[in-house]
Amino acid sequence: MPVVLSVNVGMPRDVSWQGKTVYTGVWKQPVDGPAMVRRLNIDGDGQGDTNGHGGEQRAVLVYQIQSYRYWQEHFGRDDFSFGQFGENLTVDGLPDDEVCIGDRYRIGEAEFEVTQPRVTCYRVGLRLGKPDLPALLVGHHRPGFYMRVLTEGRIQAGDRVVRTRRGPGALSVADTDALLYLPGRDPAKLRLAAQIAALSPGWQESFRELLITDGADPVAAPPTHTGPAWAGFRALRVTQVVPESTNVSSVYLTATDGAQLPAAQAGQYLTLRILGAGHPAPVRNYSLSSPPDAGMYRISVKHELHGTASSYLTTSLRPGAILEAAAPRGAFVLDARTGPVLLISAGIGLTPVLSMLHELAAAGSERDVWWIHGARGPREHPLAAETHALLATLPHAHDHVFYSAATPRERHRAHAAAGRLTKDKLIELAVPATATAYVCGPASFMADMQHALTALGIDPTRVHTELFGAMPAITPGLTDKTRRPSHQPLGPAGTGPLVTFARSGISAPFATSRRSVLELADACDIPARWSCRSGVCHTCTTPLLSGDVTYSPSPLEPPADGEVLICCAQPRTAIVVDL
Repeated sequence: MPVVLSVNVGMPRDVSWQGKTVYTGVWKQPVDGPAMVRRLNIDGDGQGDTNGHGGEQRAVLVYQIQSYRYWQEHFGRDDFSFGQFGENLTVDGLPDDEVCIGDRYRIGEAEFEVTQPRVTCYRVGLRLGKPDLPALLVGHHRPGFYMRVLTEGRIQAGDRVVRTRRGPGALSVADTDALLYLPGRDPAKLRLAAQIAALSPGWQESFRELLITDGADPVAAPPTHTGPAWAGFRALRVTQVVPESTNVSSVYLTATDGAQLPAAQAGQYLTLRILGAGHPAPVRNYSLSSPPDAGMYRISVKHELHGTASSYLTTSLRPGAILEAAAPRGAFVLDARTGPVLLISAGIGLTPVLSMLHELAAAGSERDVWWIHGARGPREHPLAAETHALLATLPHAHDHVFYSAATPRERHRAHAAAGRLTKDKLIELAVPATATAYVCGPASFMADMQHALTALGIDPTRVHTELFGAMPAITPGLTDKTRRPSHQPLGPAGTGPLVTFARSGISAPFATSRRSVLELADACDIPARWSCRSGVCHTCTTPLLSGDVTYSPSPLEPPADGEVLICCAQPRTAIVVDL
């Protein structure tokens, strides 16, 4: 009969880690005597990061003494104590390959239901001083598991663990964990996992997505995944540099051999290595403003006052010059729906939605197309004539332009409304609630538009935004969320391959003292997205635009072609990542 060896609790605390501070509740200590189990946790217990831990679905974490002994032998250690793995209940029995999702257990006065395996989190590695422990827990099929509290009550060490119900489908914790994190998934088990009501909603959603991605859903068609049109960077010739407004110029690019360039998807971007603009050559992302299948590419660049790359492209670049480009990329692309579509932009943010407008016009779309754009005035409104000509070809087009710093005469000529395009003004337009929206512009503008669109009743999943700069960071547990400008790493320069962060405009040699590309990004204050930091969860997946990497530790499931897991990757050659 399984038995509770220890009940462990601990409140979150600040812990120093790699020059940062982590707020974490992974440090647990045994409780003397009975402890009261409540719906969200045990009295005296808490979680530092409630996005990944705690809550009703993850109220109590269980780990087995058998796994303790396994890791003691694996690491050659004998210093473990109860609560070492961050668990609330250290038990004798209940192995991960026998306990099933939906199993119910009575312990003392309380009753529990198994909801999911342990979350792969770097903090358990921090607790044991083993950074690769999250990957080891999954790879060795010893994750431990969470339970929800069905009946509150007191429990204590020595209580027997009595199973009162077997989970439907008999899907073990170890098998569930492997389905999410390891390759070679069994489609039948995927379908089973997605149907188990006791499984926490986040895991259910992950399995539903995997069913579609892996083509195991008989109803939903799998998405068509096509890799980049070419690997790394290729040379493109500049054929024209055309001023479009007082501060924007378009650069036309063709293949050096005169062949047609591969079609892009409307809304995608190019990553350019701008030879001649500095050393090392700066790397920047620019949305395509051309028709997706024109056989050539056009980017439209705003001249930023202190922008090395934009200054060169708009003032020094001449026809005949060579730039290097990675293949078109990006998920901010026009859908294939037939309902209303909103193309909303501010300033130079019009470029990707203009490409979408080109596609709609070329197809003679019958959709309701709403073009909604904000600019200071006509002299800072690039490609306006081209936009209006395209809208004139669409039978159900709506054209709304806002000028914030124009004369009445200028607004009259352009049929523009006065003032900035704001949340309130967008609401006044009464756009259809069934629309799909594409929004591009400054971050604050996009946030305002998102709030306005959801206030109008548009499903948030139908509101898409494109961010020119770095993506919002995911840094679970870190207390300092201050956004600092990206910079070169402090200290002596590295001697390894050059790492270029395309979105952040930073290039730095890799130092062999760093464990990963992610650690270099951290040192440069480049916003990154991560969780396990050991190649398990794929939160850190980033497009690899050029170059080769090695991995240590090896990821449990390799990323797709053209992508890299920055948390465990080291550059083998000079690399460019879209970060």
